[in-house]
Amino acid sequence: MITNIRCMIIDDDELDRLVLLHHLKQYDNIEVVASFDSAEKAIPYLDLPIDLLVAETKLKGMNGLEFRKLAHKIPACIFISSHPEMAINTFEIDTLDFIPKPLKTERFHISMQKLFDFFEMKEKCECFDALLGENCIKIKEGSNIYQVKITDILYLEALKDYTRIVTPEKKHCILDSIGNILHKSYFDSFVRIHRSFAVPRHLIRSKNNHEVELVHQIKLPIGRAYKENLSFFTPHG
Repeated sequence: MITNIRCMIIDDDELDRLVLLHHLKQYDNIEVVASFDSAEKAIPYLDLPIDLLVAETKLKGMNGLEFRKLAHKIPACIFISSHPEMAINTFEIDTLDFIPKPLKTERFHISMQKLFDFFEMKEKCECFDALLGENCIKIKEGSNIYQVKITDILYLEALKDYTRIVTPEKKHCILDSIGNILHKSYFDSFVRIHRSFAVPRHLIRSKNNHEVELVHQIKLPIGRAYKENLSFFTPHG
């Protein structure tokens, strides 16, 4: 569990900021390092090491959603807002939670549990350490380091900010999006078949309109937007 979560608050209502500070003080491992009444004032502090952004959605001047796009390096963001209609927009920009005002203790506690779970997963999650060679990646998992051959990977599965790398022996989970991974040259042999899946071209054994079948009788869905990516696969016979 992360020992100290550094938090930035942005809300143009002074009373709401005080209420939020009161709630955050109940958690020993959360430290409020910055508090602002406007997003513009917070911009110069974006280089600070911040783990959590808590913001109102509608602010005078730049709104909370616009600021979140600027503050994309901050791992976790929670919106606490008096505008529930904004909730759906916040989840399009990498939001951990959306809490409607007035802030209730029980609801805030649920959000904090989500936050702690998020950081626990982030800490446990293996991540790319280095590229060992053209055909291998090194994945760190706790105190273990695994060398995974690209040719041993059966498929990639997207899990929001994480990607599951599936091999016959093990499933690894790394902190990188499937889109980022597929841009790396050593994954050139992979094709995206769905928002959530990418597969090595040479492992495809058959396909129909809805799914592909790989080796080991693995069946994965084909997303409508990705059908064209499979146009190279035209079995002979």
